[in-house]
Amino acid sequence: MEWLLDLISPGQTSIASTLMLYSFVIAAGIYLGKLKILGVSLGVTFVLFVGIVMGEFGYIVDEHILKFVREFGLILFIFSIGLQVGPGFFASFKHGGVVMNGLAVLSVALSVGIAVLIFFCGNITDKSALVGVMSGAITNTPGLAAAQQAVSQMTDGAAEANIMAQGYAAAYPLGVVGIILAMFIIKGIFSIKVPNEVKEIEDEAAASQSKPYLLTLKVTNKLVDGKTMAQLHGIINADFVVSRMMSADGDIIIPKSTTEIHTGDLLLIICTETEADVFTAVLGTEETVDWKQTATPVLSRRILITKSEYNGVTLGSLRLHNGYRLNATRVNRAGVDLLATPSLRLQMGDRLTVVGDPADIERLAARLGNSMKRLNQPNLITIFVGIILGIILGSINIGFGMKLGLAGGPLIVAILLSRFGYKAKLVTYTSSAASLLLRELGITLFLASVGISAGKGFSANVFNMQGMWWVIWGFVITLVPLVVVGIIARKKYKINYLSIMGLFSGGCTDPPALAYASSSTGNDQPAVAYSTVYPLTMFLRVVAAQALILILP
Repeated sequence: MEWLLDLISPGQTSIASTLMLYSFVIAAGIYLGKLKILGVSLGVTFVLFVGIVMGEFGYIVDEHILKFVREFGLILFIFSIGLQVGPGFFASFKHGGVVMNGLAVLSVALSVGIAVLIFFCGNITDKSALVGVMSGAITNTPGLAAAQQAVSQMTDGAAEANIMAQGYAAAYPLGVVGIILAMFIIKGIFSIKVPNEVKEIEDEAAASQSKPYLLTLKVTNKLVDGKTMAQLHGIINADFVVSRMMSADGDIIIPKSTTEIHTGDLLLIICTETEADVFTAVLGTEETVDWKQTATPVLSRRILITKSEYNGVTLGSLRLHNGYRLNATRVNRAGVDLLATPSLRLQMGDRLTVVGDPADIERLAARLGNSMKRLNQPNLITIFVGIILGIILGSINIGFGMKLGLAGGPLIVAILLSRFGYKAKLVTYTSSAASLLLRELGITLFLASVGISAGKGFSANVFNMQGMWWVIWGFVITLVPLVVVGIIARKKYKINYLSIMGLFSGGCTDPPALAYASSSTGNDQPAVAYSTVYPLTMFLRVVAAQALILILP
């Protein structure tokens, strides 16, 4: 039994015992993180607390191994986060997202301002502890990671990193509670009735439906008789596609830009529902036709884009009309249907719906790939090229002795690659399962390393007057900015309460709070608001935590 004791005894630093320790900390942390307290779970963050407990019991890891695992896990996590939020990072400033992102930026600024005020006027004079408390209060693990990476370059970096992790662990639990409490406070201040807010969201969604809408019209307007499809696009100022056309004698064709329309023709139009009235006013009356049951060699199929050379090209450049006698009607991206406009840039994993002859569809499918197996293969070249570029960027002195480090550099590179990588012929598509595995593996390795390292002396540093103030100030950093932002959002901008809940969750990058908001309202609007502010907020939280370490004396 001595061999077993050597593996599980505290103080062992062999490779086998180290692997045993990491495996136990991660497995136990993930299991316990799934347990809900008052409907809220801490998720993967519980790995940190299990690591702290094991460190308190005397379990250690060789310093060089621990640092490598921590930094490698950090890079995997941060890079996968960047790939995830990158496409939405720039899009979040469109379609009304400016106000939401402005409020999220205000939340970040207030939390940083309160932290600085505490440093100079309060009783937390250790900047490492302060940044750890701030990161825990806003439940932002990447911010902790960035700050720890920055502090590791200092003379006593290891000790400072441990203090930071202890402050994070002390403030984190009430950080989650504070976010949910802020939701209740805003609800109480404005006497909000959740069912009314849900109805408002549903009414707005029904009024502004922009998903592709199928409309069959019979041409009765003699003024458009003899007009070509190109001329029709000039008459109707909207994005639409005429998928199929049935002439008065029953022949079905795929219309091209030169195809003429005549009175009596039936047109299957793909447009937005809000613009349907425009088409009936210009063309004619709406008809009910089951196109699937109509005897015709024309079929509708979905083609999966899996060849990297088509990543980033416009739909119009495929020349479907002239080259294949096909019509593209919709593009499904990550479960969302998009109108197939010529200027739409395609991405790996898009599902292109085309209409035409089966033989022509097969030719296009062979050209675009249409191979699910290809999508299941991870694009490791892009990942490691991105990590190389991220490390190089993170090592550059950007002024005043500041560096982006192993957190900021890969994050920025991943965001840029996910949005513009196609211009360098780099495929950034990663299946959701592979992306989740990469992210979860990275964060668990990082949290386990931080917890084990911070465990030694944790109770002595936290369970005292100093630790009590860490918890109190952390709660203030959580609650005050959210309440201020919530009041402004509701009173000045009249933002729906469900969106405010998502704003709070995304502003603190906190999935447990989002899970509570979604489950308590039964609506996905909190998730929409969360995804709107999450990319920019994540970036600012990471940069802010690192900047405080580098700037504060």
